[in-house]
Amino acid sequence: MKRLLYLCAAVLLTLSAVPALAANITGTWSSEMKTPDGNSFTLTFTFKQDDTKLTGTVSGPQGDPITITDGTINGDKISFKVPVNGSTITHDGTVTGDEIKLTSKSDNPDFPAHDLTLKRSK
Repeated sequence: MKRLLYLCAAVLLTLSAVPALAANITGTWSSEMKTPDGNSFTLTFTFKQDDTKLTGTVSGPQGDPITITDGTINGDKISFKVPVNGSTITHDGTVTGDEIKLTSKSDNPDFPAHDLTLKRSK
């Protein structure tokens, strides 16, 4: 019986440590975005992580920073939305160290899906 209790306690301690393995992405990240005409511009993402909740902003040539919504991070998986000109762009990706690979899709059919690689700013 004691062995079973020790085993259960060990399993519970192990499972309670799993959220601590989530990547910490709080800080500033940037990426180059290519336009269909071959030009590019810099997007700057500022994230604040609180456990699995993700908040922050994205800045680009549009001017003022745009607040991200519905942000989550679970382990190395990240997801958030950005409202832009009446459309919503959904970002889903994976964090690996100082790099985030994102796939972005818009609810506007005129805006094609694209991939972004964000690098942590030093």
